[in-house]
Amino acid sequence: MTESDKPETPENSDSFELAKAAAQVIEDNNGRDICILDMRHLTPIFDFFVIGTGGSRRQLHAMSEEIDDKLEKELGDRRMGREGYDESRWILLDYGTIVCHLFDDETREYFQLEQLWADAKKVDLTGILREPGE
Repeated sequence: MTESDKPETPENSDSFELAKAAAQVIEDNNGRDICILDMRHLTPIFDFFVIGTGGSRRQLHAMSEEIDDKLEKELGDRRMGREGYDESRWILLDYGTIVCHLFDDETREYFQLEQLWADAKKVDLTGILREPGE
């Protein structure tokens, strides 16, 4: 891995705290392949994408609802929009400064957001999420 390929940890900000909290909720609900993309240098519309994968409609719904609870009730933020909840293949939660993308396996593979937004910096989640096997 070259120096330019290393993930960058953004400075602490309100939007980064929301993104970390959403990623932790995904992990707590046994979500997989969790990543946070730092979008600040690519668009003025939002700061971070939080991406995770779930194995079933029920799991995706649980992650979505618990992200809402965490961000709205505990952290005082407000969801601006939600898409895909009924279909439950790709649920998008828009909080203004962060956007959460919750996918089933097939839909995540098809859309490949990490490749689509390849210029975004991937946040190093060491110390934010548990290490595999913990």
